[in-house]
Amino acid sequence: MSITDFLIKFLAGYAALTTFFYTLSLAIPKAGFIARALAAYISLLICALFGVLASIVLTLLGKQGIAQWATARSFHYVMRLTTGISFRVDDPANVLGTVRPAVFIGNHQTELDVLMLGAMFPRWCSVTAKSDLKHIPFLGWFMRLSGSIFIDRKNSKDARDAMAGAAKEIQSRQQSVYMFPEGTRSYAKDPVLLPFKKGAFHLAVQAGVPIVPVVVANYSHVLHIKSMVFRAGTVPIKVLDPIPTKNLTAADVDELARTTRELMLTELLALTEKARGRPIAVPASAGNSSAKSSGVDLNSK
Repeated sequence: MSITDFLIKFLAGYAALTTFFYTLSLAIPKAGFIARALAAYISLLICALFGVLASIVLTLLGKQGIAQWATARSFHYVMRLTTGISFRVDDPANVLGTVRPAVFIGNHQTELDVLMLGAMFPRWCSVTAKSDLKHIPFLGWFMRLSGSIFIDRKNSKDARDAMAGAAKEIQSRQQSVYMFPEGTRSYAKDPVLLPFKKGAFHLAVQAGVPIVPVVVANYSHVLHIKSMVFRAGTVPIKVLDPIPTKNLTAADVDELARTTRELMLTELLALTEKARGRPIAVPASAGNSSAKSSGVDLNSK
């Protein structure tokens, strides 16, 4: 059997299995969770392959800086079609199209955030990654081809030291970056934010570029893994005004992180109420605005 024959049979079988679970969900709602999970995984694979090809072509054309934007947009269109989930971006000041470079930051909920990035990821922007990922086959190759900003934390004493090289790249390439200051996915059923790590704020201050908060409504009514909920829906995203960092120093990072987190949490509660169409009780943890961190805080994922 040739590779082409195998791929055709695999895709046909995968499509049939996914369709079966979608049909079954009409009688058994939880089957919809399996159906959309299958659809999401195959969509990710297709878009990842597209991303590699797009990165190669755009690099050859001298437009490497938009490779991750192009890949992100493919996630947006393909996964909206296969899962029925879309993200609606509210950016009244056209910050995504006019502010460059900047450090964009957002709340991190689940793996579905790849679709969220697909909807709002600006041109001339990339994610950040640990420098030791450069040499990993396929993943590292894609990251280098698509212009990721690498951060060397292995040989760094603290967050400021780790961000120095990345800050220079942002300035020289005029490339924005997107980071998740919570450092990990929250998987929260309620609209809460985990404590912020400070890497993104050190990076913005060192590069002298604004912080742009991007807030996504809590979408546990659309996807909640523990409850096996995965259904179609539309989730709002709000792009907030840029927060300037000019003339700030490392001494200002704690306060910058604290006030930014409070601003984002307020907007998160309002957006979630809008998405669900009903008032949201403020979770007990929402009042915790600490932004404690230690070590090298760089997490972009």
